[in-house]
Amino acid sequence: MKKSPTEKIVFLNEVLGTAYPNPKSELQFDTPFQLLVATILAAQATDRQVNIITKELFKCAPDAESMSRLELDTVKSLVRSINYYNNKAKNILEVSRIVIERFQGNVPETREELESLPGVGRKTANVVLSNAFHQAVMPVDTHVHRVSNRIGLVTTVKPEQTETELMNIIPETWVIDFHHYLLLHGRYTCKAKKPDCAHCAVSSVCDFLAIS
Repeated sequence: MKKSPTEKIVFLNEVLGTAYPNPKSELQFDTPFQLLVATILAAQATDRQVNIITKELFKCAPDAESMSRLELDTVKSLVRSINYYNNKAKNILEVSRIVIERFQGNVPETREELESLPGVGRKTANVVLSNAFHQAVMPVDTHVHRVSNRIGLVTTVKPEQTETELMNIIPETWVIDFHHYLLLHGRYTCKAKKPDCAHCAVSSVCDFLAIS
């Protein structure tokens, strides 16, 4: 018998929770500010690429105050290997200055305030809220959106629709870890072009496998 989305959530929580115990972001950071910068850089880039860049960037400027004092050309030179580095460098500097001037050096802890920062959209804001401040929100990137639709947890077109529907069916206490389960499953098993269905631990409840 085909399982409902709610039943699939319970199954996924058990199986993927076993596959990915104590899941966390693969971005490397020590503070909310560092996570914010890393997440801005991560747009259209891999976490691995970002971690290489931030290792050097955070040596030069580990916090908002020190980052805000860097010259634009210096920031560009440190992040130039990433996609869209010109805009990202400008945004990082502006964000640093705003955090100092408007938020007394502390990264804000609400989605509205985070989204007011240059280069910060809903997904980036949710990543920071979830990983830095442990709030029960659901960042939806391409992996989470793809996996949720393939498995049949949701039937959506836009990421914000996916976020809303997932938040309606995932117990609040599961949300933070569940985001990582979906993301990691999409990154390493349920890939966009070549999903590894033969070795998928959750194939028994997946709609994509049934129609492939």
